Amino acid sequence: MNIFRRLFCRAYQTVFYLALPFLPYRQPKPLGGCGEAAELLKSKGKRKALVVTDAGVYKLGLCDNLIATLKGSGTDCVVYSDTVANPTVSNVRAAADLYAKEGCDCLIAVGGGSAMDCAKAAGALIIKPKKSIYKMRGVLKVFGKLPLFIAVPTTAGTGSETTIAAVITDDKTRDKFTIISFCLAPHYAILDPAMTVGLPPSMTATTGMDALTHAVEAYIGRSTIRLTRRLAVEAVSIIRSNLYTAYTDGKNLHVRRRMQYAAYCAGLAFTISYVGYVHAVAHSLGGKYNTAHGLANAVILPYALKRYGKHAQKRLAKLSRKSGVSDVMADDNTAAGEFIAFVEELNAKMGIPTKLHVEEKDIPELARHADKEANPLYPVPVLMNAKELEALYYDIKE
Repeated sequence: MNIFRRLFCRAYQTVFYLALPFLPYRQPKPLGGCGEAAELLKSKGKRKALVVTDAGVYKLGLCDNLIATLKGSGTDCVVYSDTVANPTVSNVRAAADLYAKEGCDCLIAVGGGSAMDCAKAAGALIIKPKKSIYKMRGVLKVFGKLPLFIAVPTTAGTGSETTIAAVITDDKTRDKFTIISFCLAPHYAILDPAMTVGLPPSMTATTGMDALTHAVEAYIGRSTIRLTRRLAVEAVSIIRSNLYTAYTDGKNLHVRRRMQYAAYCAGLAFTISYVGYVHAVAHSLGGKYNTAHGLANAVILPYALKRYGKHAQKRLAKLSRKSGVSDVMADDNTAAGEFIAFVEELNAKMGIPTKLHVEEKDIPELARHADKEANPLYPVPVLMNAKELEALYYDIKE
């Protein structure tokens, strides 16, 4: 990256970093279960909730108890269950239209990141019905107050129940774009491990690695603060001790609960301190090939850490020592190397591949998309332009 663009990127990131203490981040209040949510909505006088989910979650019956509990306390529900992986503009519009048509007065997202992203973007359209969703693309383009919004994660990884971002895909172009605004954060989050018990082992693995990626990128970036470093270390420590057990023993509610908390911590960490090129590359693959986000992050993470090299070594080594991956006396070179090896070994134990489908002819376009997303916003350890980012795609290409 040329010197002038590098200076602009770092100046942009510095402004955001200096503003962090004054920005209105909202930490969603955890709720213990459906009963607590029902009492909350009743106390707020809410009459009808739009439940945004996907077909798989809905068919598994994961919304049934929530809906029955809400109706039992006097809050009716209408369900939008057509959300797809990598939710589309048409998903968002359909959910917002259903909310208006049915006279809903609150939002509940049940599922993984896709359902929550769809609900967030639908919420943006609900408060700004005359604004094109494409004009909401980017940072701080949406202002207002969303309807009361409860997130119910059925995976332990995306951290979407804590974030201010919605990632949406254009139906026609498959271009993936992000809407980032403080008002998009859910007001409450139901953290119930029973909601994640039906998760297949492969999804437990990839969503868990998604949470790990959030924590790592938040920690090694250049916009960390004491709070986000503490949250990231806590998340990595919990994932290190619990993810593989959750993968092998899916009905273990203790480790499921711990993984939910790890995802929550990692989500808060990256909401404030941002992510990096792992996410930018993963989003480009999701848009182009519909690659599952958690899987993409899991595969890309060790390659990106190697590409960052000495620029991330000191912070990565510190994270490795603090999270228990490395001995507290390990030197930086050793500890950073051990952390990368830890990621690779955990992926291998859970059957996550080392490569992904990438068409060589698409790499320049994919790299341009990642460059556009990441720069200048993401405070990465070392800046890369589109040409430099192409190397990462060749690293992960089958």
